[in-house]
Amino acid sequence: MATLDLTKDNFEQTVLNHDLVILDFWAPWCGPCQGFAPVYEAISEKYADVVFAKVNTEEEQELAGYFQIRSIPTLMVFREQVIIFSQPGALPGSALEEIITKAKTLDMDQIRAEIAAEEKNQA
Repeated sequence: MATLDLTKDNFEQTVLNHDLVILDFWAPWCGPCQGFAPVYEAISEKYADVVFAKVNTEEEQELAGYFQIRSIPTLMVFREQVIIFSQPGALPGSALEEIITKAKTLDMDQIRAEIAAEEKNQA
């Protein structure tokens, strides 16, 4: 599956309608982003059940601001509409595949329970 370009117009629909979405926040002028792009693209071809999306932070400043992107590239993983991973910096393909494997095995009921407990403690 090729990567999908996300904008503020298709972002919510993409995250709501897919179980696992991996986002690459990038910019055209960013050297590390350009180096990571072929790795990201190659991995996207191996996982047809995962949506791989890219957010151009130059064109989508509202999205980048909403997610407080301060460094690019930044990788973010959504599983069942929950952010389960967010990290700046380019990754080697093996690390990205490890993240995908771990994301698929998470118990999302447990994750939601932990989030609810944390929110209750903060209230």
